[in-house]
Amino acid sequence: MFTVLWSFWSGLLAIIAAFWASRHRDISRAKRELIPLSSVSYSGPPKNAPFISVLIAAKDEEANIEAAVRTMLAQDYPDFELIVINDRSTDRTPQILEQIQAEQPAGKMKVIHIRELREGWFGKNNAMREGIEHARGEWLCFGDADCRQTSVRSLSMAVRHAVDWNIDFLSILPGLETHSFWERIVQPACGAVMVFWFHPKNVNDPNHPAAYANGAYMLMRRSCYDAIGGHDAVRTEVNEDMHMAHLAKVRGQRLVVVQNDDLYTVRMYSRFKDIWRGWTRIFYGCFGTFRRLRISMMVLLIMSIFPFVSGLISAAVVLTKGWASADTGWHGVLLIAAFCIVIQQTVLMRYYRMSHANPWLALTWIIGAVVCVGMLANAMLKLKGRVTLTWRGTTYRGNQVSNPSS
Repeated sequence: MFTVLWSFWSGLLAIIAAFWASRHRDISRAKRELIPLSSVSYSGPPKNAPFISVLIAAKDEEANIEAAVRTMLAQDYPDFELIVINDRSTDRTPQILEQIQAEQPAGKMKVIHIRELREGWFGKNNAMREGIEHARGEWLCFGDADCRQTSVRSLSMAVRHAVDWNIDFLSILPGLETHSFWERIVQPACGAVMVFWFHPKNVNDPNHPAAYANGAYMLMRRSCYDAIGGHDAVRTEVNEDMHMAHLAKVRGQRLVVVQNDDLYTVRMYSRFKDIWRGWTRIFYGCFGTFRRLRISMMVLLIMSIFPFVSGLISAAVVLTKGWASADTGWHGVLLIAAFCIVIQQTVLMRYYRMSHANPWLALTWIIGAVVCVGMLANAMLKLKGRVTLTWRGTTYRGNQVSNPSS
């Protein structure tokens, strides 16, 4: 009986090791094929640059909004307007926006203040809908209040790439700022789950159903925005960016996602509580089905956590009984588990390096994977309606707003 158990156990670990080894090939291919946008290759704004409306929604963002607005206003793109929507902020966000607006030439920046949330709408979607009513651009660029443009060329690079490659909907992935302990540990694991489902190569293939966009930087033609039904089509969606990307692909618009090398950064969450709530919201909003959430959990449990658990159990048995006294089956499990973990770590170091993170943080992957499993489980509870989601002062349950007056 134990012989069969050890054989199955060792065989499963060998399969997992082979899976991780195959990731080296995928990373090498991605480095060749998925070239990030970089200001180093800048050749100026596109000829006959189209007029762009940049829209940023902000709710209680006094710590971030000035950097987000000023770095966008500093862009070298020749013809754009900035529309910032203050969404029911209770901090100094509106005062900061009004001060910056007063410094700008007429027509360069517009500030819109929202006092109440429209019934049947989620906060950010409603804010963007309000902003669109004032937008004059033939192209629309949607951003977040916690983004900071690290190059004055980011808007020019985005528009030129979209125009040159005839893209209708371009999403540029952010460079992530991670300063706290939990940010550095949890974010990479969560990001890997998203790549599992929404690999850029598949997203960029018009014949593949995978659709993804990151709301931190979405550039689209006005005709594309109209074709997907605008924010009216996603008014009760938590992750409106993902749903807009899906609608764009379904309706024949060319959707492309690219990485950026030095154009802009975002710090998603700083405290563990915010990380937990934020990624629960992302998983719930992006996946939306028990099937995808369960598969994501199983992949993490089997591919990432199982080798470590196997190594700990087999090592404990061998150390307790002594190497010479322990059954040889435990030796095999321990050796294969150790080999699997080593292969896993070599892959993860390359993944972290590609993500501009310290490759030695790969050693903390197991902790991030465990926390990520917990957040996926929390997203499943959210899907069942057992827990509510509070974001930026508004509480959501399912597709309902529980306290729109918040």
